[in-house]
Amino acid sequence: MFDLHRLRLLRELKHRGTLAAVAAALSYAPSSVSQQLSQLESEVGVPLLEPVGRRVRLTEQAEILVAHTEAVLERLERAEADIATSLTDLTGTLRVASFQTAALTLVPAALGLLRDLHPHLRVHVTHMEPERALSALQARDFDLVLAEEYPGNPDPRPAELEQEDLLDDPLRLAVPGAGAGPGTETPMAALRSLADHPWVMEPEGTAARHWAMSLCRSAGFEPDVRFETTDLLFHLRLVEQDHAAAFLPDLLWNGRRATVPLRPLPRGQRTRRIFTVVRRGRSRHPAVLACRDALLRAVALRAARG
Repeated sequence: MFDLHRLRLLRELKHRGTLAAVAAALSYAPSSVSQQLSQLESEVGVPLLEPVGRRVRLTEQAEILVAHTEAVLERLERAEADIATSLTDLTGTLRVASFQTAALTLVPAALGLLRDLHPHLRVHVTHMEPERALSALQARDFDLVLAEEYPGNPDPRPAELEQEDLLDDPLRLAVPGAGAGPGTETPMAALRSLADHPWVMEPEGTAARHWAMSLCRSAGFEPDVRFETTDLLFHLRLVEQDHAAAFLPDLLWNGRRATVPLRPLPRGQRTRRIFTVVRRGRSRHPAVLACRDALLRAVALRAARG
């Protein structure tokens, strides 16, 4: 029998990339992680790691072991969910990661519902962009992630993760005062009219940035991106003070009146999909089910308020 703890270390290495990252995540010394993996190699009888420069990568046999470890851990999570379902009181800690606009508008209402219905459930929320949060979910740092998908940019869907839709959030062109006309032009013409204006966008490597750049290029120009941040409230402030144009989601307003001129986007580019993601083995856990239900109710309450 292979040691499950050492198998989990090997799995952590696959998801986190380096021995140092595994050690930091689990509060071990890197030498201890290396020693445990060496002992696992002795148990298995074949090399599991091979050097690549200053790093290591998993061998084919190690990848086979990790795949089986994933299956074992998924089964253990299902067992944990079954035990939790058998109890009358929902307790423990639920770890949630959310991007900014969902954290500002949906999460507080959901937390209120969870507090009223399950007062002994502790919910820990971390602000994190989906690109990082989904990897952390696979590494078991979180139990549930709120994520987003932009038009024409479908996310990869790993078999071990399950998605559930929350809402479609409209996206609009936010026009700085200096570029705000009567708003009678077509969506594509409105976009082209800002070709020479500075822009604020999310950083390179994010799905939002890829979508925004593709949209501007489809309108025939390369945007002058002078400001980069994941903070959409900062995007808004720059538009309000005529420093930049931006693409802003309706969720940002949270029922308040928009403070900048907004224009519709071209068809097929008008909404982003917002959804929750959990590991397959965790999807039936009562805490996950309760959180997903609370988020759906938060969406319904928001819609009822108009």
